Amino acid sequence: MSDDNAPWLIAGLGNPGPEYAMNRHNVGFMVADLLARRMGAKFKRATKGQAQLVEGRIGPPGPANRRVILAKPMSYMNVSGGPVTALRDFYKVPTERIVAVHDELDIDYGVLRLKLGGGDNGHNGLKSMTKAMGPDYHRVRFGIGRPPGRMQVADFVLKDFSSAERKELDYFVDRAADAVEALVLEGLERAQSTYNS
Repeated sequence: MSDDNAPWLIAGLGNPGPEYAMNRHNVGFMVADLLARRMGAKFKRATKGQAQLVEGRIGPPGPANRRVILAKPMSYMNVSGGPVTALRDFYKVPTERIVAVHDELDIDYGVLRLKLGGGDNGHNGLKSMTKAMGPDYHRVRFGIGRPPGRMQVADFVLKDFSSAERKELDYFVDRAADAVEALVLEGLERAQSTYNS
């Protein structure tokens, strides 16, 4: 399979289980769920690797669209690298066609940053992915801001979005899904110029 025909692997990072569903740490799952709905598909349990999967295409009908595998690792955030690597190997996805969608503490709530490669900034999901496959994958970083006062980071990311944040959450998740589609269809630079606010 040539690189040109290789699919994109979009991994929304989060923790499985209803108790985590609305946590700040699960915004990657929220974006993946929206992308699946846009594709008219539902996540299915994967046989290869511990992840829920949707296979499909994004973009306009015809040659301009792209084949994508959407994944939600079901292994818990801090060991996301195993399932993502298993999917990369099974679908023969080049590392530069992998996109991690994740929460980011060092960016204000709702702000997006797209980039290729880089460090993990203390994010356990990225740490696990980078350990498994190196750092050269794309990231769609969804700002959640810093914890207030003396709240521990671990407590903050595992708390649900506040009622004030939830008023805008759908809009920001929608924008993040747009950014993922732009990255896959138009390339990193064009997506960055539109969405890196």
